[in-house]
Amino acid sequence: MINLILCGGSGTRLWPISRTLLPKQFVPLFNEQSLFQKTVLRNQSFCEQFLIVSNQEQYFLALDQMQALQKENNTHIQTQFILEPVGRNTAPAIALACMAADPDAIIFATPSDHLIKDQEAYETAVAKAKQLAEQDKLVTFGIQPTYPETGFGYIEAQDENVLSFKEKPDYSVAESYLKQGNFYWNSGMFCFKAGVFLAELEQYAPNIFKACQIAYQHTQQGEFLRIPMADMQAIPADSIDYAVMEKSSHVKVVPSNIDWSDLGSFEALDQELEKDADGNTQTEKALLLNAKNNLIIEGERTISLIDIENLMVIDTADALLIAPKGSGQKVKQIVEQLKAQGSDLPQIHRTAHRPWGTYTILESEEKYKIKRIVVKPGKTLSLQKHLHRSEHWVVVSGTATVTVGENVQLVRPNESTYIPIGEKHRLANDGRLDLVLIEAQVGEYTGEDDIIRFEDNYGRQ
Repeated sequence: MINLILCGGSGTRLWPISRTLLPKQFVPLFNEQSLFQKTVLRNQSFCEQFLIVSNQEQYFLALDQMQALQKENNTHIQTQFILEPVGRNTAPAIALACMAADPDAIIFATPSDHLIKDQEAYETAVAKAKQLAEQDKLVTFGIQPTYPETGFGYIEAQDENVLSFKEKPDYSVAESYLKQGNFYWNSGMFCFKAGVFLAELEQYAPNIFKACQIAYQHTQQGEFLRIPMADMQAIPADSIDYAVMEKSSHVKVVPSNIDWSDLGSFEALDQELEKDADGNTQTEKALLLNAKNNLIIEGERTISLIDIENLMVIDTADALLIAPKGSGQKVKQIVEQLKAQGSDLPQIHRTAHRPWGTYTILESEEKYKIKRIVVKPGKTLSLQKHLHRSEHWVVVSGTATVTVGENVQLVRPNESTYIPIGEKHRLANDGRLDLVLIEAQVGEYTGEDDIIRFEDNYGRQ
């Protein structure tokens, strides 16, 4: 069985800890493990291969975290990546993945950002789904609801038979679903033969099928499968539910009581974190005085709460969110406001992860920016130039191999080099230790999009 992991989405309802370039599925929320890593670990015992669909930026995050799992567990995980230049929702993502698999292969499609704690019940549900998939059924997983949730779609079922799919209801309708007892939350997990799904997609959404077929035929093969931008944009966007599941006559549901959460809000996250005797999130730095039932996600600063109850305090290096519990669904509105203002805060943390390492913005003002750059051993940045800024590099530790124009030199600790505006340049770490340097950018514009790449080891444009 192949675990198809869908890594799309930016987790805006968990901003500011979740950003577009480091979405919630890759944030180490639980004992230094991410939800993506937990997804791999819980499926590894019954899946022989992992097929991961992501965008370009998420590819490097997923690859790093997959390699960390292999190193930690001293094991090899057979993995293939499909890179989408733009997202077109779940139906095209799953279709492209199925085209990359044997038609008779059993595909177990899962999101990368769910938490499932009852492993035994989970494996039982997956085994049942696999059995149905071998009978050419399209299987979905229905989660036994525990409260009238308005943020999920529902599945009306009679045993394994799906009677209908329901849109996200209002509270009173959700209450009625709970009372009837045969309604389940739609988990977003699916199981089927690759060929069976493609046949149903061709029947019920032929425009999506044909566009995906063309895109896959033009796919660039290599370390990963990269879908061309023009072909991806030509695929109609739609979910697997709308495109296939709600129309097919071959759909079955596996009712599942697996201690599941999609962690779609801070309230949901709060339910999963350890608490102190007063119901506050257990933290290392927080100072609490007569404070009860508070969710505290701390950053570098010490947080003090006095005479406060039922509050959510989410602190990061560059953004602080404070809201009462129950208002978590409104976080997305804040993100939309920030986007409208042209802010980078929805997209990137102060520390950004790149395939070669990380950079941290230490200070950013008009016409200059200062960064701390860490380049991992054996890694190389792209050969590039900037049109609006010059750069000064000062090495703190390690040894930098620096290319400026035709000149290549080694720059050691406490030495520096200068890159003029418009000059081609490259930075590499040929050593065995991390290379750490301070970069000072000076110019009329210091945005991250002022990069013209000529060569790149990671296939970036």
